[in-house]
Amino acid sequence: MTKKMHVGFFAVLFVLLFLVTCFAGCTSQTTTTPVTTPAVAATTAAPQTLVIATTTSLYDTGLLDYLQPIFEKKYNVQLKITSQGTGKAIELAKNGDADVLLVHSPSQELAFMKDGYGLNRRSFASNSFIIVGPANDPAGIANMTPELALTTLRLKGTNNTANLYFVSRGDGSGTHSAEKNVWSKAGYNYTTQVQKSGNWYLEAGKGMGDTLQMASEKGAYTLTDEGTYLAYKNKLDLVPLVTKGPSLLNIYSVMTVYNDKQPADKIQMANNFVNFLIAPETQTEIGNFGVDKYGKALFIPMSIEVPTATAGWVGDISTPATAIAPAPVTTTAPMAATTT
Repeated sequence: MTKKMHVGFFAVLFVLLFLVTCFAGCTSQTTTTPVTTPAVAATTAAPQTLVIATTTSLYDTGLLDYLQPIFEKKYNVQLKITSQGTGKAIELAKNGDADVLLVHSPSQELAFMKDGYGLNRRSFASNSFIIVGPANDPAGIANMTPELALTTLRLKGTNNTANLYFVSRGDGSGTHSAEKNVWSKAGYNYTTQVQKSGNWYLEAGKGMGDTLQMASEKGAYTLTDEGTYLAYKNKLDLVPLVTKGPSLLNIYSVMTVYNDKQPADKIQMANNFVNFLIAPETQTEIGNFGVDKYGKALFIPMSIEVPTATAGWVGDISTPATAIAPAPVTTTAPMAATTT
């Protein structure tokens, strides 16, 4: 091989090595941009809050605490449950501070609906009011009718012959309304002949659980719903004495609140809650509630038994709640007078 050929060969080799080195250097300095997947916006909206205004008599049984997580999971909603006497619960709803009203005072509920504050009233369960008192029963009212029992309590209380007391809810609640109904059936004017008739008659002005505890501490009598009594039974020195009578029927109903403050989506969610309570699977849960803990159910679901009651007191029990506004009031124009 000649000298020129050697020089040319090495020149070509040098150029190739140079190019390979440059290519390798460029490759080593190049960074690969990672591929990123765009974040996917959450498709689950924040839970809506639904305010339930209910009575202490129902709340104290624990039923709503039991049903709450079932409903919340099904509808992705957060329930805010506030309990007070029925009268105060109704005022809360009228003021637009609740989305659902769940109480047990039919006469007050019907007025609430008539005044245009409610939609889709449905009755979902019942139990009984009972009169409880100390086991030694100083007034001797055991197994009387409720009307005769209260008459006897008043007679002996005002005469101070048995050193006895009766503790009333005294708070405008459904239970208080039921008590006043019994007094009326017994022939008494509550305001003039009972409420201020003496020291024997006490007004707690509190919820059912607190009223029961007050009666127990004083060795007094009181009228209570059976469900709350069973829930508190082990904390009380009180026993059931009067448990039967038409005037002791206790009906629980639910309705959607309607007023200018309620947006359509809230009304629809409130309807969902109404439908939830009358649904067959929930009715089964209500019928079983309390059996394991108290030996008997605290409520009778409407799917099992519809009680006989004053007309209108038991509402619709099965029609799905769909209305989102009151039905328009139709008026019939008077017919023009005709002349002959």
